[in-house]
Amino acid sequence: MSLIGEAILKVCEPRRINYSIYGNTDAYLHAHVFPRYNWEPEERIPYPVWQYASEKWCNPKYQYSNETHGELKEKLGKEIDGLMKKAY
Repeated sequence: MSLIGEAILKVCEPRRINYSIYGNTDAYLHAHVFPRYNWEPEERIPYPVWQYASEKWCNPKYQYSNETHGELKEKLGKEIDGLMKKAY
C-alpha cells in the first residue's frame, strides 16, 4: 500500500493520502488508498471519502474509463513498477 501511495503522491500530487484496511463487513481483509486533493470542498476535507453523496459514486461521469483515465493509469503503473524495483 505504501508503494501505491508513493506513486500517487508523485504522479497525482494530492494534498495527502488516506489509507484504510478493513475486514469487518467482508469476509476478507481488503484495503483502500484514497488520495485527497486541494480542490475538494473545504467542509469535506476532515471526513472520509465514502461520506460523499452517492451521486459521486454512481454517476457515470465519475466512473473510470480507459479513454479518460488511461494515460494516468499508465503513469501510475510505471511509477509503481519503478518503486517496486527499488524496494525489492
